[in-house]
Amino acid sequence: MKTRCAWCEKDDLYRKYHDEEWGIPVYDDAKLFEFLVLETFQAGLSWHTILKKREGFQSAFDNFDYKNIANYSEEKIQELLLDSGIIRNKLKIRSAVSNAQAFMTVQEEFGSFSKYIWGFVDGTPIDNNRKSLQEVPATTPLSDVISKDLKKRGFKFVGSTVVYAQMQATGMVNDHVANCWTKQN
Repeated sequence: MKTRCAWCEKDDLYRKYHDEEWGIPVYDDAKLFEFLVLETFQAGLSWHTILKKREGFQSAFDNFDYKNIANYSEEKIQELLLDSGIIRNKLKIRSAVSNAQAFMTVQEEFGSFSKYIWGFVDGTPIDNNRKSLQEVPATTPLSDVISKDLKKRGFKFVGSTVVYAQMQATGMVNDHVANCWTKQN
């Protein structure tokens, strides 16, 4: 049996996410946007709730196609507010639209969102070598800096906690604990 980070032992959904995605570097803009949407909707909720609704989000938000999302009409936003497959929070739904627009503006400026976001860590994941789950912070000085910069660029629901979760999810930081099987590979 694999030893994993304690947070993911809740069920198979968490274990699969932990084993196959969490902490693995993501450089693809489309995938980075997907995580941005999911992490912003997670604000104030459990990640487990988001994972359970991930397929619903994928369907409702056109497979996370930021070009489509950036052009959502008021009619589409009202449709999303009725979709039980997602978190029906008006501010978060509207932020997905404005974040898609800001995402494309960053792409124009930097060539890709990946170049922009990974530039904060010089393109290399930070391996934190945590001994236990208690050592994993909710925010860091770097997530504070990134959050502030994203907000300056027009992104919404990107507080430091959301940003740090995004960094963990997309492998910018590796917060797997020392005895986790992923550290052995």
